[in-house]
Amino acid sequence: MVEIANPIYDVVFKYLMNDEKVAKLLLSAIIGREVVSLEFRPTEHHFPVGELLAVLRMDFSARIVDENGEQELVIIELQKAKLASDIMRFRRYLGEQYANKENMVREPAPEYPYRKALPILSIYFLGHTLEHTKAPVVRVNRHYIDAATGEQIREKEEFIESLTHDSIIIQIPYLKGHRRTELEQLLALFDQSGTTDDPHFIAVNEHELPERYRPLLRRLQKAIADPTIRQSMDAEDDLIEEIKDYQRLISEKERIISEKERTISEKERTISEKERTISEKERTISEKERTISEKEQAMQESQKIISEQRKHLETAIWALHRNGSSVEEMASMFGLSTQEIADILSSK
Repeated sequence: MVEIANPIYDVVFKYLMNDEKVAKLLLSAIIGREVVSLEFRPTEHHFPVGELLAVLRMDFSARIVDENGEQELVIIELQKAKLASDIMRFRRYLGEQYANKENMVREPAPEYPYRKALPILSIYFLGHTLEHTKAPVVRVNRHYIDAATGEQIREKEEFIESLTHDSIIIQIPYLKGHRRTELEQLLALFDQSGTTDDPHFIAVNEHELPERYRPLLRRLQKAIADPTIRQSMDAEDDLIEEIKDYQRLISEKERIISEKERTISEKERTISEKERTISEKERTISEKERTISEKEQAMQESQKIISEQRKHLETAIWALHRNGSSVEEMASMFGLSTQEIADILSSK
């Protein structure tokens, strides 16, 4: 058994893919086609941790050329933990790639050249599972179907390829015990069941890995020796925990508000029923006063929670602003509009 750096950490994955030979091997195995050249393009999103500027998360994309000379944009997303903002973040990044003018190629034509949008393939490494399948690797492949005859249309259309895309989903928890194909054997490098006492490292059986994929293992072994990578993994762990705590705080706040609203609604209904009887007027008044008191208490508690969350949010935004993050980056990171970010920055 040998130890490697855990590649589901953004900084480790970036280190892995910065070796072109290794990146070609990994992408070729996943997409099932030989990648002859690629341009790997990680986009870093930073966040201050003490005196350091650590990577909060990365968005990965690679512009590839296969053995047939076809160009394609591959989007790669890694997600260790299931967070409430996952799907919207994936959709935003996917939309950015569709809109990015760099994801086009100039095609020759008899009269004049024109720009052609690159087809997109999305790859998702999920640290959590889907609801209805335990397959370690799920391929979502489009087919063109004649709606009248049900026959498959074999030739690709530029219009369709530019506006729709295939996907590959890798469910990391289901990699355990699955070594049936070369791809599953390669993905053993991502199998979290092999993590050591330190989750930053994975113990793997080198002899179970096909010989041609050994460069990936060697690259991940080298990552262990890099102190900057270790430090970034620690920061990534801390930041993910902060995000989880923030989401738990929001959920608890919503639960408290919901319970208070339900209590208030029930008391108001009671008051309404008691007001129908004149003989119970005094008790109705008493109930109303108590309801008002509880509403005020609920509002105070809610305002306190919201105020604390607002302070945390403003602190984070100002820290990012001082470190050069743009309004657009912060809006994407926190799920706010650019106007909301601008309002916070102009409030001091």
